[in-house]
Amino acid sequence: MELIEKYFPDISSNQKTQFAALQDLYADWNIKINVVSRKDIDQLYLRHVLHSLGIAKVQGFLPNASILDVGTGGGFPGIPLAILFPQTQFTLVDSIGKKIKVVDEVVDGLQLTNVKSIHSRVEDIGGKFDFIVSRAVARMDAFTHWTQGKIKAKSLHNLPNGILYLKGGDLSEELAEFPESKLFSLTDYFTENFFETKKVVYLRR
Repeated sequence: MELIEKYFPDISSNQKTQFAALQDLYADWNIKINVVSRKDIDQLYLRHVLHSLGIAKVQGFLPNASILDVGTGGGFPGIPLAILFPQTQFTLVDSIGKKIKVVDEVVDGLQLTNVKSIHSRVEDIGGKFDFIVSRAVARMDAFTHWTQGKIKAKSLHNLPNGILYLKGGDLSEELAEFPESKLFSLTDYFTENFFETKKVVYLRR
């Protein structure tokens, strides 16, 4: 929790309570359904929560904006972002039912009212969104194919509508066919060594 307050000092008391509850909720559900690696559960706030919130350092979300989290797994990056932006609407999608069950239980435990979960492949869902977020579920070429046609035309944020994708390592080969993409290094926002190779890839759509 100290990490969250270090980088997001203006969060409300209710948000602090919700962020603090994540450790016990995920530790409990991870025993039943492994959605976070065993070695990571003790570093949940660094490797999962704060990592997810790296997207918020690149682009904050307006009230009533709609965000789609593709391949959310146990709820990352969608749930931490939904806590941080309680007036923004989040749709969390995953093709694996047991992972969506964990999402539902965590959302219920936190009493989040701005999260909708869907057990589906993203290609099969309807609707359009201001931004699509995700955390390294596929190469960018596959990801853009899956999410084609799901971005709203009208932009309201500082960045035009598009994809905000958490990725790590050397992305030069993967992004060669996306010269318009922009990389934001998370070391510009967070000082922990974990973020040395971590980036947010922004792709306008």
